[in-house]
Amino acid sequence: MTNREGADGAAAREARGPRPDRVVFGVAGALALLFVGWGVVDATSLASVTGTLLEGLIRAGGWGFSLAALGFVVFALWLAFSRYGRIRLGGDDERPAFRTSSWVAMMFSAGMGIGLMFYGVAEPLAFYTQPPPASVPPGDEVEALRTAMATSLFHWTLHPWAIYAVVGLAIAYSTFRKGRRQLISSAFVPLIGPGLADGWLGRLIDIVAIFATVFGSAASLGLGALQIGGGLEATGLVGSVGNAVLVPMIIVLTAAFVLSAVSGIARGIQWLSNINMVLAALLALFVFVLGPTVLILDLLQTGLSAYVSEFFEMAGRSEATGGQAMLDWLSNWTIFYWAWWISWTPFVGMFLAKISRGRTIRQFIGGVILVPSAVSLVWFAVFGGAAIYQQKTGLDPAAAGTEQQLFAVLAQYPAATVTGLLVMVLVAIFFVSGADAASIVTGTLSQRGTDEPQRWVVIFWGTMMGAVAVVMLLVGGEDALKGLESLTILVAAPFVVIMVFLCVALARDLRRDPQVTREDRGSRLVEEAVGAGTRRYGDYFTLRIAAVPGARPRHRDGNGVASRSGDGVGTTDGA
Repeated sequence: MTNREGADGAAAREARGPRPDRVVFGVAGALALLFVGWGVVDATSLASVTGTLLEGLIRAGGWGFSLAALGFVVFALWLAFSRYGRIRLGGDDERPAFRTSSWVAMMFSAGMGIGLMFYGVAEPLAFYTQPPPASVPPGDEVEALRTAMATSLFHWTLHPWAIYAVVGLAIAYSTFRKGRRQLISSAFVPLIGPGLADGWLGRLIDIVAIFATVFGSAASLGLGALQIGGGLEATGLVGSVGNAVLVPMIIVLTAAFVLSAVSGIARGIQWLSNINMVLAALLALFVFVLGPTVLILDLLQTGLSAYVSEFFEMAGRSEATGGQAMLDWLSNWTIFYWAWWISWTPFVGMFLAKISRGRTIRQFIGGVILVPSAVSLVWFAVFGGAAIYQQKTGLDPAAAGTEQQLFAVLAQYPAATVTGLLVMVLVAIFFVSGADAASIVTGTLSQRGTDEPQRWVVIFWGTMMGAVAVVMLLVGGEDALKGLESLTILVAAPFVVIMVFLCVALARDLRRDPQVTREDRGSRLVEEAVGAGTRRYGDYFTLRIAAVPGARPRHRDGNGVASRSGDGVGTTDGA
């Protein structure tokens, strides 16, 4: 081979990007194919095994999900208010990559589009008609309303976004401050060392992260298909929706987001996604203006105050406080939510990291937690308030299936068919615009952190998400939603452990940050200088800053962190 041929081959390989990690991609891909094959060949036995595993996990480890979720909230808020909050995700003098308005808009687009559409009506309505066990005296409608709003906000505000913030912050700090690869495993370097992070343990971490992303995205795809199917049935376009309709629908949605991820239409999808946010806001405004406006405004205040006052009571719900009924309720609602959010953290965390370069830790956590939480408060007040008002007046939207309740509420407003079709379009685009990014993230994790994974890798993982979503529906049988919930909880369980250790690794990294060590050293030097001056001159001395003779000028390392070969010293002079 000539030198020119060798150079051309190297250039071609570089243009194609790095090859997939054989261990990460091979093991994760084989396990995903094995799961899909099992579900297709014998969904009944898979459902039996997952049901047994889920029952054992909830009874023995359900408390772990609740405790870990609360711990992530405390950890994120502690970082924001601690001295680490001033550290930038990048160089010391680096400015944010995006304007604040654009940054906030992108955070909203990465949020919970399908979840808010699916549960915006269903959750407050469910908690109003059937409150959590041992939480509301029978017949007390006022307390039922407060509990419904408080519990909905408990599931959709601080907890999920703190979970996202922890992973996003760890990735952003590791990538932009330390210059490591864009991988979950790279953030573990301060805890396990670079050898293990690049070795078998790091690969195991990335494999678990891939699985969490695939199953979390598949659960969202399943929810989206269920709601679109419910809309087709509610608007009379389809008589009855079952797997014969849902499976082809999942195939179409999968093809759409895979095409978006690997072709030039991704920018078009992003443009549609921005329009989607505007349409969602207009839909909320439509319900607010034509619905029970005064009640909705009251719920903004009532819901927020109830959430704050009952926060720790809701966080303490367990089998000990409500017996088997409470354990079953937690499995269907709270634990499922924590597992769902945790399964989305590799995707959402990496997205948040990419758009937050140059922000301080305090800005990052404040923006990531507060802005989406405010959106969730408004959304649940509008749609939950409208649903509860209709329930109180005898229209009974709760009688509809969970996936049809939003359409049942909209049926009482003008242009019900138009708004019903709008909801279906919103759900489809929300999913496509998020799942294409999720398939790219799984490609990134299986190709050692590259920004642009190879197309065939993205296609493979996108196809796996669709196939897993189909299997989840098959496992659920007649109760398809139950199948989505069960498998999401099981797959998210290992990643909970990874996230706990990720917090430890991030804290260790921050303690060694150059800015922190400079501040500590500066404080120590000043303290020593003041002590020396006091001993020598009493209260009559001044501090003078002078460079060490022969010191060279300041320079910056690859992370943008300032340093110098010599250091200035503080000297004491008698007054």
